[in-house]
Amino acid sequence: MFIQRLSIIGVGLIGGSLARALRRAGVCGEIVGCGRNRSNLETAVELGVIDRYETVLASAVDGADMVIVAVPLGSMGGIFAAIREALSVNAVVSDVGSAKASVVEDARQYLGEHFRYFVPAHPIAGTEKSGVAASFAELFERRRVIITPLSEMDLGAYAKVSAMWKCTGADVVEMSVERHDRVLAATSHLPHLLAYSLVDTLAQMETSTEIFSFAAGGFRDFTRIASSSPRMWRDICVANQRAILEMLAHFNEDLAVLTDAVRCGDADRIEKIFGRAKAARDNFCEDKVC
Repeated sequence: MFIQRLSIIGVGLIGGSLARALRRAGVCGEIVGCGRNRSNLETAVELGVIDRYETVLASAVDGADMVIVAVPLGSMGGIFAAIREALSVNAVVSDVGSAKASVVEDARQYLGEHFRYFVPAHPIAGTEKSGVAASFAELFERRRVIITPLSEMDLGAYAKVSAMWKCTGADVVEMSVERHDRVLAATSHLPHLLAYSLVDTLAQMETSTEIFSFAAGGFRDFTRIASSSPRMWRDICVANQRAILEMLAHFNEDLAVLTDAVRCGDADRIEKIFGRAKAARDNFCEDKVC
């Protein structure tokens, strides 16, 4: 057992699943949860996800040797500022944010001298559901967790966070902060924006009731992620604005090409675009369940 006391700030799908996975692996002693929703925290205790909870941030991290911040990106700075003075001397702090540059900036500003023990991380896993009741221990199995090393980072802290995620069954990889934000803008952030935008467009049409009544499996599959937390994705759009705008611009250029092909009735060009996309997805799914 190498984590004596784990403090999880934000006991939702990711934080709760991490707690479950570490408890299953037998590598964690006491697990303390913290959050704004007391009912969710009480549920977490009832489900055995955490041992106890605190609603005051300083109390939640008191005596913890590992602190995981699993809150929306817009709340990171306030969390870091609130826990800084209460952290144990060598306590390791990490996060699970989907954009890294903004989190690193907040940590650098608000963690003070404790910044060297901060290890930015991002598990590439999740579902459209939220809350601790949706958490499960297998969420991270055979999934990637990206750690974005910093020049000031304590090597022991890095090793501890890496080992923690490996205990969940995840594959830990390294990536620079900038590269992470660009890659995730393409593979995660853009798809979520498209799903939200499509559903919103259809919902505002006069025939929306009829449209949704005839929606089949393809629509449900494509728009499933539009059921994700609006607040969380609002914060991601703000935090990773530059990279997301670059991807939106690139996508809009390609969408304009497809629009023109449809307008011109250019069957060959349409099939070429579709064929290229099919080949790319089939190659991606070759070793995955898609």
